[in-house]
Amino acid sequence: MNRAVTLHDLILAGAALVAGVIAGLLCKAVLRWLGKHASRTRWSGDDVIVDSLRSVVPWAAISGGLAAAAAALPLTPTVGRNVNRTLTVLLILVVTLTAARMITRLVRSLAQSRSGVAGSATIFANITRIVVLAMGVLVILQTLGISIAPLLTALGVGGLAVALALQDTLANLFAGVHVLASKTVQPGDYIRLSSGEEGYVVDINWRNTVVRQLSNNLVIIPNAQLAGTNMTNFTRPEQQLSILVQVGVGYDSDLEHVERVTMEVVKGVMTDVSGAVPEHEPAVRFHTFGDSRIGLTVILGVGEFSDQYRIKHEFIKRLHQRYQAEGIRIPAPTRTVALQHPEDVGIPQQRGTSDPVL
Repeated sequence: MNRAVTLHDLILAGAALVAGVIAGLLCKAVLRWLGKHASRTRWSGDDVIVDSLRSVVPWAAISGGLAAAAAALPLTPTVGRNVNRTLTVLLILVVTLTAARMITRLVRSLAQSRSGVAGSATIFANITRIVVLAMGVLVILQTLGISIAPLLTALGVGGLAVALALQDTLANLFAGVHVLASKTVQPGDYIRLSSGEEGYVVDINWRNTVVRQLSNNLVIIPNAQLAGTNMTNFTRPEQQLSILVQVGVGYDSDLEHVERVTMEVVKGVMTDVSGAVPEHEPAVRFHTFGDSRIGLTVILGVGEFSDQYRIKHEFIKRLHQRYQAEGIRIPAPTRTVALQHPEDVGIPQQRGTSDPVL
């Protein structure tokens, strides 16, 4: 110290500290008021920003009060410099954590808004969080007077060894980034792999893709396998799709009557059943002279992949009931088998066999 601490110094320091605390409380109240108004808007980003600022702004005000209190006291240059450096590091740490939280939530919110309510791509959120935290740590080291050049050099040399040891992990990481960046698969899509796995994409993280089957089971697929396999995406380029239902009628049926009745049933299903596409153009196509029936295909429009089961269920029920009412027969497969005795076809009977017939 250059001189002794006086009562006037303590009063000034206390006033500065109290002013910082009061400013922090006022900022907290203002942000709470802004949060109520932000919750009424359609954009979810303002909620994320206000909620993140609630943790950094009050602490910044308190840190400013502490800095002003330290400046009011007769501290030595060394002590004053250490106090300012400590407060600066704490403020940078709070700002870094808040920025990482805010940016991560904004990225996750953006991913969910583009891929549906059920979608969540945590790979971009995790990468963003790591980058922001790493930048904050480097700034803190630079503030403390620690040179980061040797650290970066060491990380560059050691990164090669780490990359060689984590080849599979890095392959899955870059495969996940490639899949999301190319927009071939997004969270919320319904996919089917050539190996048979299918379901809704729940999440694409830094290592694997999580797929939820219709049975509500989760299938974990490595990103590298997802990027390197044949896959059908039933959600892209559009979510609506057409499904085919095979029907057969007897040879004695009036095909014009069958077509008219079937199209009436299709129109009713497209209008009444949830998940159907009312503007879908009904289509009935006869295609096969079978063994016991004339085959036809009915084309239905559905809103998404999982709707097809409910629509097929309702369509088959209504069509069966209408066919019965109209007298249209749906024949079962039949086959005629003719049995002949051996002597009728000139085959000699075997004699001398003593073994009993079981």
